[in-house]
Amino acid sequence: MVEIKTPRKHVLLLAYQSFGIVFGDLSTSPLYVYRSIFSGKLRHYQTEDTIFGAFSLIFWTLTFFSLIKYVVFMLCADDNGEGGIFALYSLLCRHAKFSLLPNQQAADEELSTYHGEGRSNRNVLSSAFKKLVERRKKVKTALLLVVLFCASMVITMGVLTPAISILSSIEGLQVQAKNLHHGMVVLIACIVLIGLFVLQYRGTHRVAFMFAPIVIIWLLSIAIIGAYNVIHWNTRVYQALSPYYVYQFFRETGKDGWISLGGILLCVTGTEVIYAELGQFTASSVRLAFSFVVYPCLVLQYMGQAAFISKNFSTVSLSFYSSIPDSLFWPVLVMAILSTIVASQAVVCATFSIVKQCHAYGCFPRIKIVHKPKWIDRQMYIPEINWILMVLCLAITIGSHDTNRIGNAYGIAFMTMIFMTTCLMSLVINFIWHKSVGFALFYFLFFGIIEFIFLSSSFMRIPKGGWVPLVLSAVFTFIMFVWHYGSRKKYLYDVHNKVPMKWILTLGSDLGIVRIPGIGLIYTELASGVPATFSHFLTNLPAFYKVVVFVCVKIVPVPYVPQSERYLIGRIGPKSYRLYRCIIRNGYKDVQEKETEYDVENALVMSIAEFIQLEAEGCGSADGSVDGRMAVVRTSEMFGKRFIVSESDGYGESSSSIFPTTVGCNSRSAALQKLQSMYEQETPQLKQRRRIQLKLSDTKCKDLQAKDELLELLEAKHAGVAYIIGHSHVKAKWNSSFLKRLSIDIFYSFLRKNCRSPSVFLDIPRISLIEVGMNYYL
Repeated sequence: MVEIKTPRKHVLLLAYQSFGIVFGDLSTSPLYVYRSIFSGKLRHYQTEDTIFGAFSLIFWTLTFFSLIKYVVFMLCADDNGEGGIFALYSLLCRHAKFSLLPNQQAADEELSTYHGEGRSNRNVLSSAFKKLVERRKKVKTALLLVVLFCASMVITMGVLTPAISILSSIEGLQVQAKNLHHGMVVLIACIVLIGLFVLQYRGTHRVAFMFAPIVIIWLLSIAIIGAYNVIHWNTRVYQALSPYYVYQFFRETGKDGWISLGGILLCVTGTEVIYAELGQFTASSVRLAFSFVVYPCLVLQYMGQAAFISKNFSTVSLSFYSSIPDSLFWPVLVMAILSTIVASQAVVCATFSIVKQCHAYGCFPRIKIVHKPKWIDRQMYIPEINWILMVLCLAITIGSHDTNRIGNAYGIAFMTMIFMTTCLMSLVINFIWHKSVGFALFYFLFFGIIEFIFLSSSFMRIPKGGWVPLVLSAVFTFIMFVWHYGSRKKYLYDVHNKVPMKWILTLGSDLGIVRIPGIGLIYTELASGVPATFSHFLTNLPAFYKVVVFVCVKIVPVPYVPQSERYLIGRIGPKSYRLYRCIIRNGYKDVQEKETEYDVENALVMSIAEFIQLEAEGCGSADGSVDGRMAVVRTSEMFGKRFIVSESDGYGESSSSIFPTTVGCNSRSAALQKLQSMYEQETPQLKQRRRIQLKLSDTKCKDLQAKDELLELLEAKHAGVAYIIGHSHVKAKWNSSFLKRLSIDIFYSFLRKNCRSPSVFLDIPRISLIEVGMNYYL
């Protein structure tokens, strides 16, 4: 019985928590839906049947999109429990070979999160249509453009949602304060918006516990008010639940009714969050919360407003606030403002998440992603995006002055996004679920035709503010695709110009240079081979460290990579060369907490040490291999037990403090040690770093050669670690087309100069950084 009750309690808890994150935007839609519907020529149709028809359309739209499409169907298309546009794209990349990510390896398919349960059978034969699509690179590029444009629409909604939600809630003041100028309403809304964005960097961990109760109280309040209005004003409104009133609506209004669909679809704005934020909850908890609380509360509220408007049509511009009984007005107004702030907060966080995922897929310039241990799980903060959103949000709020115009823009962004989601979902049904092409086509036509009708209606509102999301999305898509194009060309240049292993082997174990004590971490995008950065360094300075590690930080098309499977370690060349490769794999939703360089260095050293020991126990040959196979070392039971980890005395010591005598004396001169110690003392952020020392444990090592290699590794670690990274200058080839030269020399170069540098993004300490100049002719 305990095993049965525990999951139920957990589902109920998740359902409760989902109100503050998933349903905030959807639950505040009643503030502006009827106002937007009757903003155009439809305001001339003041009959009861027209109002009932509008409510009937709202009811069936909410049922069709939110309940049937998203709650029933879309929640089934999860990627290891994660949702969102990139979850669909990731599924297609893994199982249908649509990926344009570099550095993909066969070893990535052995990740525990790569093949989801019941999603794709490796032995199922591919359909002819699937093979045709996989062979065409232009189709893969077109699919990526669709995903990027869809992601751009999500970013645009991150601008529009706070603007329309908070402005519509503040407008309620005009119901009681008749003389309040609309400019003052806009000013108050702007102050609230500025506060919302300014406080983003502090996180929401201190007030997040209030989000769910606020939304729940809000939903129950509007449901009660809706029920009151039905009883008090027009009990016949329940008849509008019949689809007959939809027919009656279009028969009376004709073209004007079709144009009003752009306002009706606002009742489902925020529905995309149900799928996008699935990873924080479970499908069953989201379905429970929506079906038994959100859906009935919203239906009651829209029904109540329709009943009120049928008797008080002159108040349609502020029908929500006008329908509130006087004794409840101020409490409901306060709850409305708080609920819109919660909804806006959730959408801003979702925008940060989608930008992070775009960046993970190599489609967004390097940005600073902040995540603190005390913050809520998966919460992040991106300073650059936060201020861009704030400026755009304020510009739209001040520029439009009207929620109708913002609603027109919001409707186009939302409907475009869910139409593209339908297209991707159809591919998932055929390629991933292995359903017939006919079934996938039926799904596309069933949802796509209705969505296209709504979308065509929304396009009629382009002159009235609908152009805003199209322009913003086009700009964001252009930026992302140019960055993807330039980055991919740069990677292909690295692949084409990597150093031949034959050249490395002919140099001998000393590589034809002076090998100095220490570890050199060479960061590269290559998952195999030796980058040109290494040979370029040796050409200009014929000396290098005794231990060389080629580090590749890459993204795998899975949401998360388990920590035990994150590091892949291998060897390059014979053992005497002391050349290693470390591939650090991350998922597109992985948010890494900030680590010090010592954490990174120690993790690498312990991973390499584990690889050496595993190799000595029978996983490798005596002479090594030219470019040996990789090993996932952290799954070993002995990982972390090869060394004794201790914390040094004090915090102000130099990283070259006296090491245990089992390793040997320090290789640096006293002058260098004193110079580095003085530098660290003068640098405030370096004075408080935690000092970690590693010492070889007493574990018996049968292979003396492996033990010597471990001791050399520790001695090199003690001597110091340097980070080597390429400082690239990118230019298009002289014979390139005009369009390519424009893309590379102007746009891509501009983005590179105005984004975070690779060393900052990788969090490489400046004191240990060596940059190698490289020219790229793409």
